[in-house]
Amino acid sequence: MTTLLRTRPATLSFNPFAAFARLMQAFATRRQFRQLGELDAYLLDDMGLTRQQAEELSRLPVWDAPSYWRR
Repeated sequence: MTTLLRTRPATLSFNPFAAFARLMQAFATRRQFRQLGELDAYLLDDMGLTRQQAEELSRLPVWDAPSYWRR
């Protein structure tokens, strides 16, 4: 005999504070990407990046940010 489990449908809730925090994080990530592309050769060398790598990273969309940037 098979029993069917009854589950309640998932309820969606909207948290305006969480949405605002995510938006502000996206702006901060975009700013960091842009600033990375503006660093001079000395600082890029110190970080172990080439100019080309920095420019490629500066053009990434915010959702491609590394997970450690989104904490």
